[in-house]
This record gives sequence, C-alpha cells and structure tokens, in this order.
Amino acid sequence: MTLQDKYRSVLNLGEKLGVQDGYVEEADGVLRMGGTADTLRDKDLLWDEIKRVGGERPTDIEADIKVANTAYYAKHTVERGESLSLIAKDYLGDVMAYKAIFAANTDTLDDPNKIFPGQELVIPFPKGREEDV
Repeated sequence: MTLQDKYRSVLNLGEKLGVQDGYVEEADGVLRMGGTADTLRDKDLLWDEIKRVGGERPTDIEADIKVANTAYYAKHTVERGESLSLIAKDYLGDVMAYKAIFAANTDTLDDPNKIFPGQELVIPFPKGREEDV
C-alpha cells in the first residue's frame, strides 16, 4: 500500500473542502502534501483526519496547510431544527459558546433564540485559536 492509499481519506477530504493549490508528493517513505484551505476550521478537519489515519504524531506524512480566510473560523448555513447552542457545540465544542456566535452575528441576528434555515452565520475563532491562522 502506498502512502497516498493510506491517506486517501485526507486527500479526498481536501478535494471535498476545495483546498486550492494542492500538491501531493511521495518520496523517501514520506508523503508531503499541502495547499490552502478556506478557513481554519477546514484546516482543523484535515489535521483531524491525518491524525485519525496516522496517529497523534504521524512520521510518514508532512502537511503544509495554509488558510486563505483569517477573518473568522468558519461560516455555517443554518438548517431546519438547529439552534445556536447546537451549532456552538459542533464548531466550538461548547454549547455556551452560542453567545460568541450571537455576538459575531449581531448584524443579522436580533435574538439568539431566533435563527432561521438559510441564514449564513459567521463562526468566531475558538478561544486561543486566532494565533493559529
């Protein structure tokens, strides 16, 4: 099995997320890959998949993933049945982070309890992650 085969799910995720200027090279027992993800959230998803496949500190892959948009962590389009607290748990790992999402979207939201399908929300950076961009 080649390293590209081993990390195929990472490469597929990169395509799904629309990583730009992507490259993949395999040499000397190491897969070197990189490109530019749209948001830090996309970069995090790619690294999560790398760790899922290769372990917490894989030695057979080197990834150089840059981030194009550094103004926010992610954007989310509201779907039926969602709440800010559910969105906060999904993106930020804490239901109480709904307050931060509401604060980042006061230009379009008047009440944290009233969001509607189709609304696009800015997801702010998790605490301490702004410097990772």
